[in-house]
Amino acid sequence: MIEKLQTHYGFTAMPFGRSIPVQALHPHPGHREAVARIQWCVDQRQTGVITGEVGAGKTVAVRAALAQLEASRHQVIYVADPTVGMRGIQSQIVTALGGQPARYSGVLAHQTASLLAGELDERARLPVVVIDEAHLLANTDLESLRMLTNSALDTGSHFALLLIGQPTLRRRLKLAVLAALDQRVSTRFAITGMDLTETAAYIRHHLKYAGRSDTLFSDDAVAAIHQGSRGYPRAVNNLAVSSLIATYAAGKAIVDLSAAQSAITENSE
Repeated sequence: MIEKLQTHYGFTAMPFGRSIPVQALHPHPGHREAVARIQWCVDQRQTGVITGEVGAGKTVAVRAALAQLEASRHQVIYVADPTVGMRGIQSQIVTALGGQPARYSGVLAHQTASLLAGELDERARLPVVVIDEAHLLANTDLESLRMLTNSALDTGSHFALLLIGQPTLRRRLKLAVLAALDQRVSTRFAITGMDLTETAAYIRHHLKYAGRSDTLFSDDAVAAIHQGSRGYPRAVNNLAVSSLIATYAAGKAIVDLSAAQSAITENSE
């Protein structure tokens, strides 16, 4: 189907897929600010929190920010599944830094802190620990992460910590039991959905990336996709692809309102 769509529309690449390189992503305002906040957090060796609804573009912003880091000066440690618990997270950090995770939890915590410090002090590479889906972390795990950043006795952290998650993470950090961690968060940003103008620009940008600079989506189709997606990039992608398929199936050249509505109905079932 992908090859048929590309041939039908004259695309040189699929415009709304996950394979789009980070440098070709549409830098809408929310994306740009999230990237800037992440870069500042890394530069300052601080703790940052990036939140947003499912499909808001959190992970994409992280990818874009990390892609700009110098590999010789940074060691990125990405934890995709925090449900492994603190021991699992510490083991991933230790392994990424070339160590063999200790068997006992107390020793493992000390080993993790030592290796993070050693990576910066001895190898001159700043560890950047990124925990995705951080809203799934237990309060005890969040407190353990705070203790890791506290290993330098407030003289400065040996690594940058990024917590990426859904809006519940931001609300949980305001709980009294997590006050100490909340005070250590130096930058926080909530990615919201794009407005109609931004959604239209997003669609045009990705179509241009695919080799189409002309009008392929009618204005009312774009408006329907925006409303159906609430301006969240992942939902825009899904609806746009479904609209392209509906238009192809109907033998039409332009994505119109009926195609967009068909896509919205299909994706809502």
